[in-house]
Amino acid sequence: MSLRDLPPVARSMAAASAAVTAALAADPDELRTAAADLAAFDPSLTGPLLGDVLRMLLEESHPDGLDADDLRSVLETTTKAALAWLPEADPEVLLVILAGALGVHPEEADGIARPPARAVALHAPLLIAGLLPVTRRGLEFYLEAAFREMARSQTMEAP
Repeated sequence: MSLRDLPPVARSMAAASAAVTAALAADPDELRTAAADLAAFDPSLTGPLLGDVLRMLLEESHPDGLDADDLRSVLETTTKAALAWLPEADPEVLLVILAGALGVHPEEADGIARPPARAVALHAPLLIAGLLPVTRRGLEFYLEAAFREMARSQTMEAP
């Protein structure tokens, strides 16, 4: 069975894993390639997947809760690290993704444009890669947990 034979959710999880692995390795060419693959999936599938993984990582890395200083630190650390090897990293896109993972959508209230799928696919793995090393579990755990959460929420929404 090849990757193409897998259902879209499994393929999107594999693409997300490849993008985060490239971000962890600080490999701009691999990240760009993986992000292009990831962006090819339906954003209503990949957005929640990446957002749930990011939210879980934020919650686990800040067990006493998140405050503005914590979020600023995550944003600054990720931005500095990414700009060292990925010149197109955009702090505003990182901020919108970070806020969105927490259920805050600044573009709705402040007129900020929602980042296109390609930008989300490039930037969300940067945030995930920045948080993953401080947790005690591997990426697969978070991808599987996010998938279970998506499946549960879709089951609850079904008539």
